[in-house]
Amino acid sequence: MQDKSRYDKIMEICLKRGIFYPSSEIYGAFAGFYDYGSIGSRIKRRLENYWRSYFLKIEENIHEIQPSEIMPEKVWKASGHLQHFTDPVVVCKKCKMRYRADELLESILNESFEGLSEKEMDGIIKKHKIKCLKCGGELSNTAHINLMFSFEVGFNSGVKAFLRPETAQGSYVNFKREYKVNRERIPLGLAIVGKAFRNEISPRQGLFRMREFTQAELQIFIRPEDIKEHPDFDSIRNLEMPVVLAEKRKEGIKKMKASELVAMGYGKRYVYYMAKILEFFQGLGIEKMRFWEKNEEEKAFYNKYHFDLEVWFNSYSEYKEVAACHYRTDYDLSRHQKYSGEKMEINKGGVKFIPHVVELTFGIDRMLFLLLDSFYREEEKRKYFALPKQVAPYIAAVYPLVNKNGIDEKALEIYEALKKDTELFYDSSGSIGRRYARADEIGIPFGITIDYDTLKDNTVTIRDRDSTKQKRVRIEKLKEALI
Repeated sequence: MQDKSRYDKIMEICLKRGIFYPSSEIYGAFAGFYDYGSIGSRIKRRLENYWRSYFLKIEENIHEIQPSEIMPEKVWKASGHLQHFTDPVVVCKKCKMRYRADELLESILNESFEGLSEKEMDGIIKKHKIKCLKCGGELSNTAHINLMFSFEVGFNSGVKAFLRPETAQGSYVNFKREYKVNRERIPLGLAIVGKAFRNEISPRQGLFRMREFTQAELQIFIRPEDIKEHPDFDSIRNLEMPVVLAEKRKEGIKKMKASELVAMGYGKRYVYYMAKILEFFQGLGIEKMRFWEKNEEEKAFYNKYHFDLEVWFNSYSEYKEVAACHYRTDYDLSRHQKYSGEKMEINKGGVKFIPHVVELTFGIDRMLFLLLDSFYREEEKRKYFALPKQVAPYIAAVYPLVNKNGIDEKALEIYEALKKDTELFYDSSGSIGRRYARADEIGIPFGITIDYDTLKDNTVTIRDRDSTKQKRVRIEKLKEALI
């Protein structure tokens, strides 16, 4: 259930400070679409770059590519999206309000109904006498609709294309070329950070379910036997991971060492990537997490292993998915080989095989809201985001105490010298207290104040956002003080 008080307070800051806001707002907004403002764009870009700095380096031979966001119909026929990329829908017969059936049931009955058939959901709706939440009208039978945006390319060409509903297919269709470009080495990782589009039935909860969103996905192509081993597995062997196993959900979260998961039959490479996902979020200061294993009805049929990384959202008072790890076997390349006629087999040491894929997938927008939700702080005299330095819009703000007597010139001199290497914000307007408050609100970790003492002894005041404590630092020591 959404904590409207907390959620509304976060949204208030986001709107006021240009973090994100409804798209085309002057025309009454556009459901399922959000624009990032000047501050939000910086946070989002820094989050994306932090993801790159971590996952592009978890092992050798990982590269980022930027494929097209528009792909022809044949790609989506091969991938299975034309047939399977659907959601169950019920429609109010009276007011025509649409609902995603499984989410409607979950919101009312407080349990998961993912993976149920249309007939099963209709039975539950009838049993519990569930009506339209808006007008109380009777609901239609459940039907599935495809979530992809389609259009014709060119004029009267008859060529149908789709906006990609995920970035992953760009890695699969480009695998053969990238394999050759990267000297036919395997494992090979192809990462994509970019837009995806889904015609959601009922977009809701701000950035959490949108029709246009950003994904960060890493597809790692391996030999079939590689799933069993990873050369660096021993480094995470004893790492404890919070896991909810599909067959033991009633037991709740269980702390399991990586080695224990391997003993249960999960491949070392797969568990290693789970550990890297966990460590990534821990590095951002996120604590309350769990790996939720999908059961046979919930997971895609081609996934041999499937764990979602779910994180506790205070605004929603529940765990929600922000990332996942899938072992997709050779499904993707086999399908594209079949439908394109292009051989996806490779030959290593005289052995021919179609590479298997382990996918690490992340929702950037969800992660950004997770940061805002996790690090929102409210005190008697201020509300602010205690964002980690890695993703804060700026590392520090520079303030002249007054705009006269050479103090403003000195402040600009320090700002110009530091901004070459550090993300800085300059603010000379208003009282120093108001400037502190503005910077705190958008998550800037440090404030650097230049005052009369600066002109005398070349020291400045550094203020810490979270504690509000201040200390004097010599100008030549500023860079290391901000690390």
